[in-house]
Amino acid sequence: MNIRPHLESIPPYVPIEPFEVLSARVGRAPEQIVKLDANENPYGPLPVVREALGKLDFPHIYPDPESRALRTALAKFTGVDEAYLLAGAGADELLDLLMRVFLEPGDCILSCPPTFGMYSFDAGLNAARCIEAPRNRDFSLDMEAIRKAVETYRPKLFFLASPNNPDGSLIPPETLDEILSLPTLVVLDEAYIEFAGEHLGASLSRIREAPQRKNLIVLRTFSKWAGLAGLRVGYGAFPAWLMPTLWKCKQPYNVNVAASVAAQVSLAHAANLEAIVEKLKSERTRLLAALSEIPYLQPYPTQSNFILCRVIERDAAELKSKLAAEHGVFIRYFDKPGLRDHIRISVGRPQDTEVLLDALRKL
Repeated sequence: MNIRPHLESIPPYVPIEPFEVLSARVGRAPEQIVKLDANENPYGPLPVVREALGKLDFPHIYPDPESRALRTALAKFTGVDEAYLLAGAGADELLDLLMRVFLEPGDCILSCPPTFGMYSFDAGLNAARCIEAPRNRDFSLDMEAIRKAVETYRPKLFFLASPNNPDGSLIPPETLDEILSLPTLVVLDEAYIEFAGEHLGASLSRIREAPQRKNLIVLRTFSKWAGLAGLRVGYGAFPAWLMPTLWKCKQPYNVNVAASVAAQVSLAHAANLEAIVEKLKSERTRLLAALSEIPYLQPYPTQSNFILCRVIERDAAELKSKLAAEHGVFIRYFDKPGLRDHIRISVGRPQDTEVLLDALRKL
C-alpha cells in the first residue's frame, strides 16, 4: 500500500503537550507546573460553563450538523448574520476545510512568517506550496514583498494573523485595507483579537466586513479568551458565495455537543469573560514591565495574551529547557528562521508570573 508521495517529505507539526504529559516528563505533580507555553487561558472555563457540561441533556445523540443554536448566539455576539457563520472543531478545522476546498496539488498559498505554523502545514498536507513574504525585523508586514508575491504567484489564499502569533502585533487598519485591495482571498485569523483594544476587540475586528466583501474570511476561536482550548470550538464569517460549498464539504457532525454547549454558555456570560480578559491584560502589562528588567531578555509590545522575547547573549533553546527541568516552568521556543533567539511566554495568573520571574532571575 502506498501513501501519497508528497507526505513523505512533510515535517510533522510540533504540538504543545498537556499537563499529565509534562508532569511525567519533569517528575512534578500538575499543580507544581507553571504552563505558559500554549497561550491557554489559565482561569479555564467559567463556573457556569462547568456546571452546564455536567448537565448535558443528549450526549448520546449526534450534534446538530448546522450548529444552529451556537450560530444564533454567535450572530448576536458578533453582529454577523448567522447565514454567513460556520462553526468548527476549533479554527484549525476551518483552516483545513478552506485548504481542501480551494487547493489543487501545486497551487499556492501566501503566508508572512514568522507566524502560525498551521498555515504552511495544512498547505503541505494538500500538496500545495506555501509562498512566503517574510515580515520585517520588527514583525511588521513587508507590503512590497506581499504585492510582488501576489502578482507573481497568484496565491489562492492569503493567511494573515492579527494579532500575529508569535509576536502579538496588530495589522494597522490602512495596511489591511491595502491587502484587501489585492486580487487574492484573504483569510484573517483573529484567534487573539479579544485581547486587543477594548470590549473583547470589538472595534478592531473585521468580522462584520466578511459578508460584504468577496475576498475576506475572518476566523475566531473560543480556545483563548473563553478558556475552551480542550473542547475545540471555533467559528468563521465568510462571504455569501462561499457558504454553499462550505456546507457541502464540512464534516457533518463537526462540533460536538459539549463544545457547542460550552460556547453558547460562554457567549451568554461574555461580560464575565471580559472581566477575566481584562485581568489577563493587566497581568500582561505587569509581566511585560518585569521582563524588561531581566538583563538577557528584550520583550516586544503585544496585543495578545503572550509576550515574545528576544534572548540576548545566551541560548534560547537551553533557557527553555532549564526553565522546565529545574523549575517546572514551561514556555515556547521555535526552532524556525527569525525566531531561534526568541522565546514566547503566555500570560498567566499573578502567582504564575511570580514563579516565572523567580526562575528567570535565578537563571
